[in-house]
Amino acid sequence: MGLLTIIKKQKLKDKECRCLVLGLDNSGKSTVVDWILSTYKHQDRQAITPTVGFQIHTVPFAGHNVQLWDIGGQSTLRPYWDNYFDKTDVLLWVMDIAAASRVDESVHELQTILRNRDRLGYNCRIVVLLNKKDLVNEAENVSQTLQRDLSRLLQLENVPIETRATSALGGEGLETLMESIVGRKRKVLERVS
Repeated sequence: MGLLTIIKKQKLKDKECRCLVLGLDNSGKSTVVDWILSTYKHQDRQAITPTVGFQIHTVPFAGHNVQLWDIGGQSTLRPYWDNYFDKTDVLLWVMDIAAASRVDESVHELQTILRNRDRLGYNCRIVVLLNKKDLVNEAENVSQTLQRDLSRLLQLENVPIETRATSALGGEGLETLMESIVGRKRKVLERVS
């Protein structure tokens, strides 16, 4: 294999963006992925069932191939999440804010992941989707409170986190998500060039 072939393959890899979609079961991960697929690949919306194991989808966006790794969130699958961390560019954490009884559990799981930051990678961007805001009374207040609390709780992890209030069913709050996902990858590539 010649040097030119190696360089070409590396350039193709540079245009890939791996996005790991995690969160507790029933948080809306697959609905987020389904919305992205219907919006950017013009696929019909699907009936959503719980993800057992994982599903991988590739979505072309802004000159990048975004690989969405939708990983099941059942408690029996969570111990295996770290098997998917390698070479992840973006961790998309989906939190169901309508299930108030599970918010603490969701934050705890995210903190556990961030404590293993060396496994996930220090260059991995974290985006938290405060999902199902359409099912919450005073969603704006709940979202603002959660965003503030997340910033405080995760400040110990010293990790910049982007949070968004969303409703994946209707796509509200997801309109610029793909730009956010590839944005950091694009900035890294610009610095290298």
